Amino acid sequence: MTKPEWDIDAAIATYNVEGWGDGYFSVNPTGNVCAKPLKDAGGSIDLLEVVNEARERGLGFPLVIRFQDLLRHRVETVNRAFQAAMEEFGYRNAYRGVFPIKVNQLREVIEEIVDAGTPFHFGLEAGSKPELIAALAMHQDLDSLIICNGYKDRAFIRTAMLGRRLGKSVIIVVEKLEELEQTLRIAKEMGVEPFIGIRVRLHSKGAGKWTTSGGENAKFGLSTTNLVTASELLKAHGLAHCLKLVHFHVGSQVPDISTIKRAVREAARYYAKLSKMGHELGYLDVGGGLGVDYDGSRTSFDSSTNYSLQEYCNDVVYNIMEVCDSEGVAHPAIVSEGGRAIVAHHSVLVVEAFGSIEKDAHAPKIEATPSDPKPLRDIIEVKRLLKRGNRLETLHDAQQIKEETQQMFNLGLLDLEAKAKIEALYWHLARQIVNLHRGLKYVPEEVKELETSLADQYICNFSIFQSLLDHWALGQLFPIMPIHRLTTPPERHGTLVDITCDSDGKINKFTDLQDVKDTLPMHKIIPGELYYLGVFLVGAYQDIMGDLHNLFGRVTEVHVFLDEDEESGWYIEEVIEGSTIGQVLALTQWDKIELMRLVKLQVDAAIKSDRLKPNDAMKILADYERGLQGYTYLSLDGGAAANGALPAPPQLAATSQG
Repeated sequence: MTKPEWDIDAAIATYNVEGWGDGYFSVNPTGNVCAKPLKDAGGSIDLLEVVNEARERGLGFPLVIRFQDLLRHRVETVNRAFQAAMEEFGYRNAYRGVFPIKVNQLREVIEEIVDAGTPFHFGLEAGSKPELIAALAMHQDLDSLIICNGYKDRAFIRTAMLGRRLGKSVIIVVEKLEELEQTLRIAKEMGVEPFIGIRVRLHSKGAGKWTTSGGENAKFGLSTTNLVTASELLKAHGLAHCLKLVHFHVGSQVPDISTIKRAVREAARYYAKLSKMGHELGYLDVGGGLGVDYDGSRTSFDSSTNYSLQEYCNDVVYNIMEVCDSEGVAHPAIVSEGGRAIVAHHSVLVVEAFGSIEKDAHAPKIEATPSDPKPLRDIIEVKRLLKRGNRLETLHDAQQIKEETQQMFNLGLLDLEAKAKIEALYWHLARQIVNLHRGLKYVPEEVKELETSLADQYICNFSIFQSLLDHWALGQLFPIMPIHRLTTPPERHGTLVDITCDSDGKINKFTDLQDVKDTLPMHKIIPGELYYLGVFLVGAYQDIMGDLHNLFGRVTEVHVFLDEDEESGWYIEEVIEGSTIGQVLALTQWDKIELMRLVKLQVDAAIKSDRLKPNDAMKILADYERGLQGYTYLSLDGGAAANGALPAPPQLAATSQG
C-alpha cells in the first residue's frame, strides 16, 4: 500500500519535532501540536485548545504558555539522571544541584522548581543582591545549598551571612582575592563562620557562543597563584576548614561533550590538590553549560548538543571519581548549575500571523502588444520560451530585463503600470524556474538564493526584542512551527517579521537537521483567519532579558496543569496579564495622571474654541484614558472561533508585493 505524500508523520518529520521535542511535544491526529508534560507517563495538551481558551477569556496575544508539570518533570529528570550515574559507577557521595535564578527569575517558576526539588535537596544559585534576597526567602530546606556567584560588595556578603545565621548552607564563591578578605572581615564582625567557595580559572575553554566564559582570560575566577594565596590567607585566619567548595564554569549551552570532560577533569584536579593542602572541602561545583538540543540534530553545532542528559551526568560523575581516586581524595558532593536544561522546554510562545507579503501572489496573463515598452515585450517572450533545458539561461535573461527596467524607470522612461507588470511577470517566472530545479541532486547557488528571495514574509503580532532577544542579539535558534493545520502540507516558505518599526525585527534563520534554514515551511494564510505559530524551548533567559523596544511590554502568560478529572485533561491554573500601555509608559518616566492632564488641557481648549462640543470632547478623553489601560500589542481577537477564524478587516488578508 502506497503511503500518502503527507500525513501526521510527515508533519513531525518536516519540523523535526521528535528531535528537539525530546518527547515533550508531538502532533496529534487532528493536526495540532500537543504538549506531553510528563512524556508518556501522563496526558497531552492540545496547544490550539489552550489558545482558544485564552481567547474565550479575552486574553491578549502574543501568549506564553507555561507547562508547570513539564517544569517539575525536568527538575526530577536532572536529579534522577545524576543519581543513576552515581549508582552505576559506585560514586561515594551525593548530588546537590542548584537552579541559577538568572536563567528565569519569575516567582512562579522558582516556586515550582523549589517545590519539585525538595525531595532531592535541590537548591538555588544567586548572582546578584536581588537574586540572593529572593533565594533566602524561597529557600526552606536546610540540607540544600544557596550558591552566591558574581562580584560582591559589602551588602551582598552581609546578606549571605544572614542566611548562615539562619542555619542555611550559603556558600560565598570568591571571584577575586579582595572578596575573600572582605568576607573574612564581615564574618568576624557578624560572629558567623562563613562557608566559602573558590572559582578556579581553568585553562580549559568552552565552546559555542559562550566560549569566552572560560579559559585563562575569563571574566571570573582565581588563577593558580591566587589559589595558593587564598589558601594561605584562610590558614592565617584559622579558617582553612571554611573552604567548602571548588567552582568552575566554561559557559552556557556547551555543545560538545569533550569540552565538559576536559574541564571537569581539570577542576577535579584542583579540588584534589586543595584538599591535600588541608582544606575540608565537600563540594565540587561544575557550573552551568548543560545544553539543550534546540535543533534536534544531536551535533556539536551551537544550537545543539552532541550528548544526552544521561551522558552528561555519566561523564561528570565518572571523571570526578577517577581523578579523586587517583589522588586518594574522598569523593565530593557534586553541584551543578544547569538551569537551561531545566526550564527551556516548559515555555512556548504563541504568536499570531495575520498577514503575509508575497512577491509572486499575482500572475497576470499579459499579451504583448506593439505599443508595450520593449522590456515588457521581452519578458513575455522569455517567459513563453521557458523549458527545462533553458531554465538557467532564462533566469539570467529575466534578471537582465529586471535590471534594465529599474534603470529605465529611474530615468523616467517607463511608467508605473509597465514596471508593475514586468516585476509581477519576473517573480512568477522566478517561481517557475525554482520549481523546475526541485528534486535535482545539484541546484545552483543562484537558484537557491532566488528561492530564498521568493519567500513570503509572515507578519506576526509580537516583538522579537521583547520575547526572543537571544535570537536577535546572539543568533540563537529556536524551533518554530505552526501549531495547527498540520493535516495538510505547508505550501509556502517564509520568514517572520514582527510589528516593531525596526528592520531587525525579523526571524530569517531556522533550525534544521543539516544546517540552518533561511525559510520555514508554512501554510497560506486564509483571509479572515489567524495563523498560529509556536516558538518552542523559550523558557531560559527570554522571559527576563527582553527589552521595551517600541514600548512593547511583557506578554500575557498562562500556567497550565494536567488534571485527569477535567474533561480536557488540563486546566489553566493562573493567568498573568501582559503589560498595559500605562505600565510601560511609567517605566520610561511617563506619568499617567500627567498625561491625562495634558490631554484634558487640549480638550478644554478645543471646547472653548468651538472645535469640539463638550459631549464629544469627553468621549475623546474617555477613549484616551481607556487606551492607557490597553495591551501594548495588536488586538486581533475580534471574537475568534474555535478554528482560529475571526471577522477580519480587509488588511488582515494576505497582501502582495510585486
